[in-house]
Amino acid sequence: MRFPIDLSSLGNAFLFGTALFSAFLIALWISLVFWTYRDCRTRTQDRVLRILAALLPLLLGPLGVLVYLVLRPQRTLDQAYQTTLEEEALLSEIEARTACPGCGNRTAPDWQLCPSCNTRLRRPCSRCGKLMELPWKLCPYCATPAPGTRAEAAPENAKPTD
Repeated sequence: MRFPIDLSSLGNAFLFGTALFSAFLIALWISLVFWTYRDCRTRTQDRVLRILAALLPLLLGPLGVLVYLVLRPQRTLDQAYQTTLEEEALLSEIEARTACPGCGNRTAPDWQLCPSCNTRLRRPCSRCGKLMELPWKLCPYCATPAPGTRAEAAPENAKPTD
């Protein structure tokens, strides 16, 4: 009885398929090492930790990637930086709000009086109407001296504009 397929060519095809599959597995293994290193590079600045993270898939293969995924830092450096920026923006916004000297409640920069205790916070300029801080002797917007201050306290080169 004669087989229509030659067994030696079938063996060669199997050998070729096995070699191709092995090459794919080796390429996958190497790509896992590079992926782990690049991912770790976005999450930490420590070079030793990057190398150790890349060694995990090199030594353990796909299981090493799973171990890395469990142990890796949760956020990337960029995400951590963005979070820090957001926190700083919130803190500066909180610090920008002033407190009433009378009762200590927070006030807004455009308030003349504290709504809780009626303490005067700012006064309007007699010329332009913009709010001035109480200790200011001169309006920074129109250079008009504040009421109750002497005119010579104003700078000589500052001329009122309409």
